[in-house]
Amino acid sequence: MANSSFPSPGDNGLPSLDVILQQAKSLLLVPVIMVLGFGAFSSFYTVQPEEEAVVKRFGSVIAIKQPGFHFKIPFGVDSAQLVPTARVLKEEFGFRSLDNGGRTQYVKTRDHRGESLMLTGDLKVIDVEWVVQFQIADASKFLHEARNPIQTIRDNSEAVMRRIVGNSLGSDVLTEKRVQVATLARLELQELLNSFNIGVQINTIELQDVTPPETVKPAFNEVNQAEQERERLINEAEKRRNQVIPRAEGQALQIIAGAEAYRAERVNRSRGEAGRFTAILSEYQNAPAITRQRMYLEMIDQVLPKAGPVYIMEDGVSSPIPLLNIGQSGNALPFGGGK
Repeated sequence: MANSSFPSPGDNGLPSLDVILQQAKSLLLVPVIMVLGFGAFSSFYTVQPEEEAVVKRFGSVIAIKQPGFHFKIPFGVDSAQLVPTARVLKEEFGFRSLDNGGRTQYVKTRDHRGESLMLTGDLKVIDVEWVVQFQIADASKFLHEARNPIQTIRDNSEAVMRRIVGNSLGSDVLTEKRVQVATLARLELQELLNSFNIGVQINTIELQDVTPPETVKPAFNEVNQAEQERERLINEAEKRRNQVIPRAEGQALQIIAGAEAYRAERVNRSRGEAGRFTAILSEYQNAPAITRQRMYLEMIDQVLPKAGPVYIMEDGVSSPIPLLNIGQSGNALPFGGGK
């Protein structure tokens, strides 16, 4: 009797059940490995030294991580946003600086000029370029308190700068008050950003370049030259005034001092003469004849030396007879006579 046999599952060319199961396991293993690899890869992150990581779980902030290597729940349960809190950031107004192969290139377009053209308090138009340097003080507030914190900083900085320049003279902003304008702008901008609570600290505001617009520069230079000439003339006048007025005041004081001295001399002399007259009057009342004789002799003593030579002509005498030849050399007698 012939042997009968049943065909095996693989005799008709179809894969066996074991092969099918193995292939199914292989197909399932690939996505599982991919999912596990993605989970492992997304379960850790690195925070750089200049950054902080804001960790969120289902959109809610759960932690702020410092620089280093950290783990989180994968598959989108936890997410980490890196914020450069230790880096000094800057926003430029009125121009842009571009890195052109290691060289900084400054670009100023019409849009940039719209940021920098401002009207001063004395109705002058000036071109103000400035830079705001800031740091992120609170990473969570910076990410969540404002929709666009960078644009908020730019809008408020431009508003503050326009207000300060609009309340200042153009010549002051162009020259000696640039530092004051920058300092006041930093304080006011910080106060505004604090009211928005976006976690930003303003470090400095620097005025890069403050110039008149190109179209009015020639007229502006002429005005500046006229103002400088006016200041020069005022300074020369002040110098002249400072020279003339002290000299005149000194001369006036000298004249006054001379008049005071003359007055004191005349008063003292008058008082002395009055006292002398009073003393003579007292002596005259005591001895009139003697006092009169004494006064006569004193007057003769004062008058005769000034009289000069006296000559007497007698009848019958050919030559004059000298009388009282005072002050002349010789031995002439006072009342005539010869040698």
